[in-house]
Amino acid sequence: MARLQTLIDTLIDDGFRCVAPQVRDGAILYDTLDKVKQLPKGVTQEQSNGRYRLHQTDSTRNFAWANGPQAIKPLTFAPREELWYSEVKSDGSLKFYQAPTETEPVAILGVRACDLAALALQDQHFQHSFPDPYYDARRKRLLLIAVHCTHPAETCFCASTGDGPEARSGYDLSLYETDLGYFVTAGSLAGEMLLHRLPLEAGDAALFAAARGETGAAADAQQRQLPEGDLQAMLFGNLNHPQWQAVAERCLSCGNCTQVCPTCFCHSENSVPSISGQSTAHERQWDSCFSPGHSYIHGITLRKDTASRYRQWLTHKFGSWHEQYGRSGCVGCGRCISWCPVGIDPTEELAVICKDSAGDSA
Repeated sequence: MARLQTLIDTLIDDGFRCVAPQVRDGAILYDTLDKVKQLPKGVTQEQSNGRYRLHQTDSTRNFAWANGPQAIKPLTFAPREELWYSEVKSDGSLKFYQAPTETEPVAILGVRACDLAALALQDQHFQHSFPDPYYDARRKRLLLIAVHCTHPAETCFCASTGDGPEARSGYDLSLYETDLGYFVTAGSLAGEMLLHRLPLEAGDAALFAAARGETGAAADAQQRQLPEGDLQAMLFGNLNHPQWQAVAERCLSCGNCTQVCPTCFCHSENSVPSISGQSTAHERQWDSCFSPGHSYIHGITLRKDTASRYRQWLTHKFGSWHEQYGRSGCVGCGRCISWCPVGIDPTEELAVICKDSAGDSA
């Protein structure tokens, strides 16, 4: 564990703000870290439909849990940020300015495979499909240290989506955690350079094989999975399925699922005037397709009821996302299940809807 502190110290000395999972208000969240003792040592999770609990054990491991509600998304796609602002000058003229995009270097320790896959999807959206200077500035100053997952939650299904529990790409360094310490590998040039500066020693081959075996066991332990086949065709072939109304009778349209989802990128933009009236900031903030405003167009709300909003979310996430980005928008993290107040499970809804895949159900 002393060598893990050396890694943290090296990152800080290099000018990074080191961010890592920590227990905050009964959940595991990313926060600034400078000491190993701040990590959630011995903490395990209990997750199920609409339930999330942490438990303290005497384990020496710092990463014996699957995920918390946060993911990486808030560190790249900010929940609220200023895009531009305007000011009334002394001569009465109105001037417009772009908000600065300068950001600090951030090293994230403890990234999960599902969140790396989600970050790759966010990259496609914010760096390629719709280039965003604010996202791009944060993304380019990230250093990512993955920890392969060995303790999946009951709600996890990343093995079904092909995104975990072992991280395969997208990281600078990756760690396999054992009871005796960590095995480390590099995944980028930056990671390779960092690796050569750490006080490492050769590990035991049998222990390394056992560590990799734990990630394989984590995949085998997952019980949830997505239906097989072309989800896009099956979903759009069942737009009138009665299950849409059945799930709407339970759904609260609260948007929790979209807020904890690591890939959702819906947002709204608002002008916020100053009290003096001499300036106005134009801000972007997270929104949800479950909000009435998301489908509002010139006096008309297109999706007025919960059934149509839930259908929009599920058909986009698992269906039309394929047309946009070549894959589903779900990485199997299971957060939407744990953090839904009424415990709705999209894998269960998909199983019902896609069972009648020949066409619309009456």
